[in-house]
Amino acid sequence: MKKKIIIILGVVLLIVISTIYLLSKNTTKDKIYLTDKYYNNNKFIEVNNKELSKLNKENYILFTYNNYCTLPIPCEYIFEEFMNKYNISIISIPFKEYKKTNYYKKVKYAPTIIIINKGKVVAYLDANSNSDLNKYQDIKEFEQWISNYIYLINK
Repeated sequence: MKKKIIIILGVVLLIVISTIYLLSKNTTKDKIYLTDKYYNNNKFIEVNNKELSKLNKENYILFTYNNYCTLPIPCEYIFEEFMNKYNISIISIPFKEYKKTNYYKKVKYAPTIIIINKGKVVAYLDANSNSDLNKYQDIKEFEQWISNYIYLINK
């Protein structure tokens, strides 16, 4: 009888501890502000790998692209619409140059949007994933995704 009570108490204690841990764990993503110079200026800012490496203390959105696009709507049109709506600039780099950066170790495919926080990848669209395809083709889907990671300011 005592063994059953000890086992039941142990299981209950384990459930309580697990619940407390899960509830206290920060499940929301921390949003970031972009570095000020990327707000109030809606354009693609073209860089090479050396110029990109100098931005490691900034927060920005990085767009790496190929010379061709197989999507029905070229994704840069979606990104341009987003930039115009929120008056945000996006750093852009050709994939050939991007492959020379440290980010290529983590994100291997293009086109993609990568959110960078002081040199670290926060999130990115996976060009090799069907689950991200709608974010490349629908402005609302893209806005919803990116607003999980950065603060947006309407014009």
